[in-house]
Amino acid sequence: MRKPQRYSFTTFDPALGEAGFRPFLPLTLTYGEQSLLANGLLDTGATVNVLPYQLGLELGVVWDKLTTSLQLTGNLAQFEARVVVLEAKVSDFEPVRLVFAWTQADNVPLILGQVNFFMEFDVCFYRSQLSFEVCYKKDV
Repeated sequence: MRKPQRYSFTTFDPALGEAGFRPFLPLTLTYGEQSLLANGLLDTGATVNVLPYQLGLELGVVWDKLTTSLQLTGNLAQFEARVVVLEAKVSDFEPVRLVFAWTQADNVPLILGQVNFFMEFDVCFYRSQLSFEVCYKKDV
């Protein structure tokens, strides 16, 4: 059984002081033979994981080869999105398959949401300490 991994919040906008920190999680994303290091915003209010367009291209995903589309909501509703499954590795936990809405928007961070990041990992936020812990669900 692996212990939960603790991370610090990251400065998003220094001009906002303490309100400018966000819970970004470092992880490795893999698609086929291509991998990259990324920082995903932990967003408990997001229904789905969201992959920005440029990150998908860097992983070698081909837009026209993905046939399943989905409609995003909110400020991403104007952009088309396709479903892509990536392997994700967080810390020393076992790699997991995460389903992403790959959006044509680039003005959005990599978002880790309910489906299915929070179905694979438990997260405990310590906002007053500007930190959070991540635990693989099979380790609890």
